[in-house]
Amino acid sequence: MNEIKEKSVEVSRTEVSHLLCNRDMNGAGRLFGGQLLMWIDEVAGIVAKRHCECNVTTASIDNLQFKEACYLGDVIVLIGYLTHVGNSSMEVRIDTYVEKKNGKRYPVNRAFFIMVALDENDHPVRVPRLSVSSIEEQAKWEAAERRVALRKTRREEGF
Repeated sequence: MNEIKEKSVEVSRTEVSHLLCNRDMNGAGRLFGGQLLMWIDEVAGIVAKRHCECNVTTASIDNLQFKEACYLGDVIVLIGYLTHVGNSSMEVRIDTYVEKKNGKRYPVNRAFFIMVALDENDHPVRVPRLSVSSIEEQAKWEAAERRVALRKTRREEGF
């Protein structure tokens, strides 16, 4: 009998930092949104791949809002972790912060990515279960369940 694996949130938690350079700026002198989106997608992929130990692909992105401007020389910090798993899908939350010279971090963005685990033929495969061990992790799981239901409704409505 094939036993279903279970992993904790911490196993795949990922933190990545970037120093903003000229190549990351838009015409208005702020962080280019597309650059941030690329970094967020990479972190989501790393988190998902660490959890399922196979290739993954981005299926959808929820809630990409920009809350704080970022400028040349700022440090961008992205923190990603799983909040929910389905059969072959995983919801990855990525919180992005700008770290100013004084070391204080300010929220820039929070995004939820749906990643799908793939086998060597690019077919969806079952992912390990997610063990939630704290009240905070349980609350995030329950919020993710509501987002899963909302996504289903939106698909049914053709959104």
